[in-house]
Amino acid sequence: MSSNAAEQRTQDLGRGSTRAGFAVLGVAIRREPWVFAVSTLGSLLFGALTVADAWVLGWSTDHVLLPAFRDGEIGVDILVVVVALFLGVALLRAVGIVARRLGAGIMQYRLQARSRREVTRRYLELPMAWHQQHPTGVLLSNANSDVEAAWGPIAPLPMAVGTVAMMVIAVAQMLLADVVMALIGLLIFPLVIATNVVYQRLSQGWATRAQELRAEVSEIAHESFDGAMVVKTLGREQEETGRFAAKSRELRDVNTRVGRIRAAFDPTLAALPNLGVLVVLAVGVQRVGAGQTEPGDLVTIAYLLTIVSFPIRSIGWLLGEFPRSVVGYSRVDAVLRTTGQMPYGERTMPRGAGGAHLEVGDVEYGYHASQPLLGGLSFAVSPGRTVALVGPTASGKSTITALIARLVDPDAGSIRVDGIDVRDLAPGELARTIAVVPQTPFLFDDTVRGNVTLGADVDDDAVWDALRVAQAETFVAALPRGLDTPLGERGTSLSGGQRQRISLARALVRRPRLLVLDDATSAVDPDVEAKILGALRDATPRGGSGDGVPATLVVVAYRKATISLADEVLYLDRGRIVGSGTHDALLTASPGYARLVNAYEEHSDHASSLSTEAAH
Repeated sequence: MSSNAAEQRTQDLGRGSTRAGFAVLGVAIRREPWVFAVSTLGSLLFGALTVADAWVLGWSTDHVLLPAFRDGEIGVDILVVVVALFLGVALLRAVGIVARRLGAGIMQYRLQARSRREVTRRYLELPMAWHQQHPTGVLLSNANSDVEAAWGPIAPLPMAVGTVAMMVIAVAQMLLADVVMALIGLLIFPLVIATNVVYQRLSQGWATRAQELRAEVSEIAHESFDGAMVVKTLGREQEETGRFAAKSRELRDVNTRVGRIRAAFDPTLAALPNLGVLVVLAVGVQRVGAGQTEPGDLVTIAYLLTIVSFPIRSIGWLLGEFPRSVVGYSRVDAVLRTTGQMPYGERTMPRGAGGAHLEVGDVEYGYHASQPLLGGLSFAVSPGRTVALVGPTASGKSTITALIARLVDPDAGSIRVDGIDVRDLAPGELARTIAVVPQTPFLFDDTVRGNVTLGADVDDDAVWDALRVAQAETFVAALPRGLDTPLGERGTSLSGGQRQRISLARALVRRPRLLVLDDATSAVDPDVEAKILGALRDATPRGGSGDGVPATLVVVAYRKATISLADEVLYLDRGRIVGSGTHDALLTASPGYARLVNAYEEHSDHASSLSTEAAH
């Protein structure tokens, strides 16, 4: 971004942030009214007792200090009273400070926790189509730094409210003590206010830009870490480091600019009240000498003038948090208000064993309206049968699996399971019937048991049965701690084929009536793959759908050995079914199908022979 563009951007971002910031505070107060009330009462107590210090100081000057100079002695009784007054004020003020800070902290952290839960819940409700349009780094920023920024003003809010009350009380006490000196001292207020206004206008836009850059830095960092293998294998470490460094330098420069603005204005804000005190003392000494006011009143007004500048500065601290708060809140609110979530019905799936009946009727779908991917797709799978989806790249195979699992909804047509449109099902109903195993498995930083059950109430016998069907029993038993062995982030301690088998066991342990395998055995050797599919078709007692009844299988496959096990093969090309039948029948009837599966087999055999030669 050029310097001129940055200047214009900061001006645009700064407009209206004060009003919007107070609106965010209104939301916070409505969400946590009782905590806000307690913290505000503590702040009011602190403010009132701070002003009371000035009264005690003035009273002590007139009734203790000056008489002591005049008489040469101090009475014990009056000294005890003075000490008691100062201690009482100090203790009550300490109570106010504790209540203010504790309340503000509780309020801020509760609001942050609530917002994080709301954002995460909405992420899980939104369809995959929405997630595919939003970078992960931005989503992480929404749930973390944006939430923190949104409720940043909560920390100084009770202080600002209490100090406003303190300022009102202080000004009233100054006017009661001596109107002339009070008015002279209050002349400094317009200068302090004007300085704060200028400071806010200069810093708002830059502070807001800094918040946006934090999200951009987070996004680049996440991409670099998540794609570490790509970066390292292609030798792009320096380029990625440079990309991150460039954005980090921009963030540094913006934060430095905010710091420079603050460094220029803080001394001014600190000096103006002291200037006011000097003017009041100069005028006050003359008035005391002329007998027009008491020395105690002069001390009281001078002291009050030093503390009334604090409320103005505390309000400045509050306003200084508004730019980041408004940006953070608007980014979080945009997620919470998005309408991309899928509507659900109220119907439930019938319970019981046996494969589910799948119907795909006239389905059309495209990731973009101008680029349709599936057109008029229709097929049915009878309970307990296995159907293989075969086709070239971008023919729509994985999209069909996403539609069956309702990760996305079709643009037209319907998908029915046991005669029920999946869009009419209540939340969670489809997941009790269908399990999808993707080609790229995702394992959590947890144990084998934790990755298979994902917190479900499943006993170890069922876990071992699922692992046996997935041909994972042997290697899991050989792990140092068996089911209790930690697998590391994304299962880094396992091979690709082992991760796929753990992912398959995760689906099987739930006994789905419809199992969708999106090339889920691509990383295992053909012999193991044949055993897995054979076990699925045989439906071992605790694997598949349970009770010895086979689940309905939809398999995205490439290998002949896999395809030949299917009862029916659907050959797709450009989002349409261009051939169907058994594997052997399609080899004869469809030249395109024959070329595709033979080419894959020849490529696999060639790669296998190269590996064998390398081994020798």
